[in-house]
Amino acid sequence: MKPVISAGNAWSCTVISLFAVIILSVIGALFKAEHEVVAGKTEDPPNPQVAAGTIFTAVGVYALFFLFCGCQAWLHTRQPGIAL
Repeated sequence: MKPVISAGNAWSCTVISLFAVIILSVIGALFKAEHEVVAGKTEDPPNPQVAAGTIFTAVGVYALFFLFCGCQAWLHTRQPGIAL
């Protein structure tokens, strides 16, 4: 199977997606726990549980990007180089 995206894009997407999954998971956990940092002011969402669900949906999307881009990067490592 041949890669669809370039090696640089695949590795960049993989790293960015990994950081997004980690950061959004922490933010989602704070909303789910209704921590005062994210749910203690009047400007904050009235229902932090719904916000947590939306954030965890974004985590799922980024996890799919991580898997796709990681597979693309792996395909690039298996692709033989040009023999001169």
